[in-house]
Amino acid sequence: MTETTPYDADRARFTRQALARLVLCDHAVDVADSARGLVATENDPDTGPGGRVSQAFQLIELAQRALASAVIYERERGSSWSEIAQYLGIDAAEAGARFAADLDGWDKAFDAPYRLDEAGRKRIPQLPTAAYDPSWACDQLDRWAYLQRLGIDQHQAVSSGLVMAAPEEESSSVPP
Repeated sequence: MTETTPYDADRARFTRQALARLVLCDHAVDVADSARGLVATENDPDTGPGGRVSQAFQLIELAQRALASAVIYERERGSSWSEIAQYLGIDAAEAGARFAADLDGWDKAFDAPYRLDEAGRKRIPQLPTAAYDPSWACDQLDRWAYLQRLGIDQHQAVSSGLVMAAPEEESSSVPP
């Protein structure tokens, strides 16, 4: 697919490390928002039998997705499998095998950031949304962090710490 999208030039401003960090931030927000739903007790009577288990199970699934994103981010920033594995309580080979499919999908999505639907008309992003449209993700994540007071009064608590591409890298990574 040699056609460009409106997001290609914008995405080129970010390093792969920064894009991976945005995806991790986005997945962490999903975990935090899901966990928040388990805190209040006022609506317990409205929840059917097993409902809170369903919410907790969804939280685990979201946390596993965040973990895979964290591994991708750590690999993008140069962490070794040994360094990652020590926090997982497994050996380096097992860590590499466990997350190989996630890393492979991440790498392939950069080769083909989108695919066409069956009709050949609609582009379907292969990158996670936060990496496909990083400017939108920065706006959303900065706003979320500000409202949660994570950066106290920092309006760019997420985007200010990203490793951006050097200007020469930007121009070379945009498809012709």
